[in-house]
Amino acid sequence: MKSKHIFATLVLLCAAQGARAAADATGWTIGETAGKTVGATVAETAGTPADTLHLYLIGDSTCATKKLDKENPERGWGHMLQPLFDEAVVVGNHATNGRSTKSFRDEGRWARVERQLRPGDYVFIQFGHNDQKIKDSTRYSTPGQYAENLRRYVRETRAKGATPILLTPIVRRHFVDGVLTDTHGDYPAQVRRVAAEEGVALLDMEPLTREWVASLGDEASRQYFMWVAPGTCPLCPDGRQDDTHLNVRGAHVVARMVCEALRREVPALGARFHDCDFVVAKDGSGDFFTVGEAVAAIPDFCNATTSIVVCEGVYREKIAIPATKRNVVLTGRGEAVVSWDDYASKIGATGHPKGTSGSSTVYFGGDHWLIENLTFENTAGRVGQAVAVQCLGSDLRFVGCRFLGNQDTLYLHGVGNRDGKEVNDNSFCFFDGCYIEGTTDFIFGSAAALFERCEIRSKANSYITAASTCKGQPAGFIFRECSLTADDGVKSCYLGRPWRDHAQTLFLDCDFGAHIRPEGWHDWSKPHAHKTVFYGESGCYGPGAATGGRAKWSRRLSAAEVARALARFEACTR
Repeated sequence: MKSKHIFATLVLLCAAQGARAAADATGWTIGETAGKTVGATVAETAGTPADTLHLYLIGDSTCATKKLDKENPERGWGHMLQPLFDEAVVVGNHATNGRSTKSFRDEGRWARVERQLRPGDYVFIQFGHNDQKIKDSTRYSTPGQYAENLRRYVRETRAKGATPILLTPIVRRHFVDGVLTDTHGDYPAQVRRVAAEEGVALLDMEPLTREWVASLGDEASRQYFMWVAPGTCPLCPDGRQDDTHLNVRGAHVVARMVCEALRREVPALGARFHDCDFVVAKDGSGDFFTVGEAVAAIPDFCNATTSIVVCEGVYREKIAIPATKRNVVLTGRGEAVVSWDDYASKIGATGHPKGTSGSSTVYFGGDHWLIENLTFENTAGRVGQAVAVQCLGSDLRFVGCRFLGNQDTLYLHGVGNRDGKEVNDNSFCFFDGCYIEGTTDFIFGSAAALFERCEIRSKANSYITAASTCKGQPAGFIFRECSLTADDGVKSCYLGRPWRDHAQTLFLDCDFGAHIRPEGWHDWSKPHAHKTVFYGESGCYGPGAATGGRAKWSRRLSAAEVARALARFEACTR
């Protein structure tokens, strides 16, 4: 998986827990649940970008967004839908526990959705579990009445210029003598009939889910429904056996079934579906609530790519990714932040200081990771060394990420400091369009690293880099087309100083702010390192780029030297 062409475009592949036995009749309203999948108001939709696609869901508890109280593991498939689309799609889940085609309208719930509809919107319509409840006059509809109710939803949606999409109800897990048995009667057929007569797209979920549950069998399929063992969940301490409602695992599967059907039946919307293996979300729309849980779920030593989406939110956790977790695409959605506050002098559990490496918020120990649009921060403050990210693995690629901290923000550890020993092969990392901030030595370590189109932000008068490139290593740090900026009042920064004697750091075609000192480089009081370091600049510009006063042991690189330096870096990646 190592890159042969370091400037090739990176392609992103992508791109919890039982509820009480509330029958469909006892529902939570959509307004009770926070998160992006909750139904939007007219005011909210009015301010969204013109190219945003709004997808509204109306239906019953099998689709609805759930409360998360007391580690509730129940999820409607619609609760899990938002992270499966790209960010141009906004899902408004108005499905509500216990509602039928009749009661959803009678209670005014449809009127609230209808008022928000605009041309270009989509509406998913899925009922059936409650329409057949003959003993409840507030919900019951005969199959014929059910069909007419669906027809009204379809026509009223179209009258607003929106696109209706009908879905048959998902299957109930009802086994008789080991055979999955139908419980929906004529209702799914009525959905198909209305779809055909009205020329509406149909996602026929009943046979799709029936085939899936039947293939699992009676016992194995319980793992996807609300079968909760006694004493395992605070919400239902006595346990629960529910064959209608899905848990997190089941909703994960069904939501993806819906999206795959959408690709076939409504390609314009289905093209917005971007599947992934795991979703992390604080609102319950994912497989996990923490990034650490998702990391633990990555198969060890897997040669196939594992894709993880991290939804918007601040995740307060310290994460150590072992070397066994490799070939991963980790993507943030919105403002997704991983945050912790350890620092080197902080006393750990054994009574000893944590040290620089021990202060890291995230350790990337596995090889071949692509990380996009995530923020990593160490919030310890100005208390000495406090690492946000430590890179120990190789072929780590960060795109559009932010690294926030003070001293020692980004530790490119690689094989570590070898103090004069020959090293021909070290880890390598890429940073494209990233933001990295800090005070002192905030980009440091021995690994080879290429930074392209990044902003390097100094927060104090100090040193930007502290490379510890190993002796014999083909390349160290290369900054290409980056912008070096500074906070207000910061006026005196060095480009780098050598943590070890064979440090290599180059700046190519970079924009230097006025805070860069005329001499550019510092020797860390190691005059003997003048002969062993490789510090150079080429094509840089801006008020801090004047090289007349540069340290005499640094280099102004020729075009040939630049080409050789880039070739040496590319050699590291083979």
